[in-house]
Amino acid sequence: MSALVEHTLCELAERVEAGEASCREIVAAHLERIERADGEIGALLGVRASEALEEAERADALRASGSAPSKLAGLPLAVKANLVSPQLESNCGSRILEGFRAPYQASCLERLREAGLVLLATANMDEFAMGSSCENSAFAATRNPWDPQRVPGGSSGGSAAAVAARMAPAALGSDTGGSIRQPAALCGVVGLKPTYGRVSRYGLVAFASSLDQIGPLARSAEDAAELLGLIAGHDPRDSTSVAGPVPDFRGALSGEVSGVRVGVPAEFFSREGADEESMDLVRQAVGAIEEIGARTCGVSLPHTEYGVATYYLLCTAEASSNLSRYDGVKYGFRAPADSLEDMYRRTRSLGFGAEVKRRILLGSYVLSAGYYDAYYLRAQRVRTLIRRDFEAAFETCDVIATPTVPGPAWPLGEKTGDPLQMYLSDVFTATVNLAGVPAVSIPCGFTRAGLPVGLQLIGPALGEETLLRVADAYQRHTDWHRRSPALPGH
Repeated sequence: MSALVEHTLCELAERVEAGEASCREIVAAHLERIERADGEIGALLGVRASEALEEAERADALRASGSAPSKLAGLPLAVKANLVSPQLESNCGSRILEGFRAPYQASCLERLREAGLVLLATANMDEFAMGSSCENSAFAATRNPWDPQRVPGGSSGGSAAAVAARMAPAALGSDTGGSIRQPAALCGVVGLKPTYGRVSRYGLVAFASSLDQIGPLARSAEDAAELLGLIAGHDPRDSTSVAGPVPDFRGALSGEVSGVRVGVPAEFFSREGADEESMDLVRQAVGAIEEIGARTCGVSLPHTEYGVATYYLLCTAEASSNLSRYDGVKYGFRAPADSLEDMYRRTRSLGFGAEVKRRILLGSYVLSAGYYDAYYLRAQRVRTLIRRDFEAAFETCDVIATPTVPGPAWPLGEKTGDPLQMYLSDVFTATVNLAGVPAVSIPCGFTRAGLPVGLQLIGPALGEETLLRVADAYQRHTDWHRRSPALPGH
């Protein structure tokens, strides 16, 4: 197998710049890796092999003429199947959108294309981003590269598994309650959820519009910073998009964290049922950050225990509204029927999977007359309390450090019959989305069984620079993100 797939995105850019590799060779190496490994992992739903090679060749020509649009021009990445593009099938892991190609490009992909990056493949996902294990895809379950008998996490499980298995140096995902960070932790890669509004959601198929955010998955914090710099920025097509200049995220990676205050919330480390081995590895990672110059302090996030319940009330309510557009009329799957009403019923019954139906029903219930105040309105009030918890904590610290997930990847099928247990895997990530603040998961060790564990770093709104600086400084002193899973052809 080509050694090119072992390099991070930024390292590949440096090799191309130095004349040590061409963009075509890099794309070809990753295509070879996909051919060897994805049959076992199932991370990708579609691969643009010939198109990707042609785009890489064009990038090589532009580089040779000195007119490459960016330092990442010609390098490949995978894209979660809920980001729309004329070049990709955006099926959202659902039968109801099988074969769908949008006539327009998502804003984040538009910006990456302008920078010259190559869209290599579409990554698998839980249907409509509803899941924590990537087992809810209508097409196939994705497996964890570190142990193919275990889940990769979700809903961006295909993106995380593709990066971990070296099938792509980076990928885009979406995060509604942990869907970037949780699979990043379980697959041993870096996953960044930016501040709500930092990246335009235009072209992201909506799950829960007040929670969804697009972000990168990569091998290093440096890669995540570079990609965030490309996709961030105001977009008039997204009314929630944050106005203002985009910082130089990669330029902020000084390696220096002296004086940075790292808050450690007791609520995250005393969770009943959490895997103690994983918690110990996270504590050691916090200690390592302290050793390189940061200062730790205790903080409190007292409403954390209500996070999962609040999240699942709000996200299902928004999903029931957002998914009402899939009715077989304008696009997507349409079931044959004798009447309009029957067509609606059959299309949605056959097109949606069990988890999507469950969440639509839950959301419709909490929004219904007689229950709106008791559930939806009360959840909105608790969301405000959770946001205030974070605001108060950031008055005394710059970054908050927590576990990303209560434990390592679990066996395939273990939680599919118990939705509540599946939902509880989001206990450390969902409050971040409710508050709208940024967070990143970085690898911080492996269990005795050889499974990755993730450290979550949370920052204040628009605090990605400090967040990524701490993550990068930690990675400069550790090599967890350099570890590779043993797979066919590896």
